[in-house]
Amino acid sequence: MFHLCEVILLSLQIQTIMNTTELKGTWEEQKGKLKQKFAALTDNDLMFSEGKKEEMLGRIQIKLGKTKEELHKIISSL
Repeated sequence: MFHLCEVILLSLQIQTIMNTTELKGTWEEQKGKLKQKFAALTDNDLMFSEGKKEEMLGRIQIKLGKTKEELHKIISSL
């Protein structure tokens, strides 16, 4: 029999896994659109690693010569 705190922890872990999976699925779609829009971007530029989102965004920013705000607008508009 599970205690309430164990059930809550398990549901939070499942939610985190689902959110990460959804993010990766969404990112795969957005990555393809970004590569179509900006031919200079490579798979290495767009590699998403857990906990390294800011590093990836920095690489894209530098490669495209965009500000952080401009980059977020571009990704949001895809």
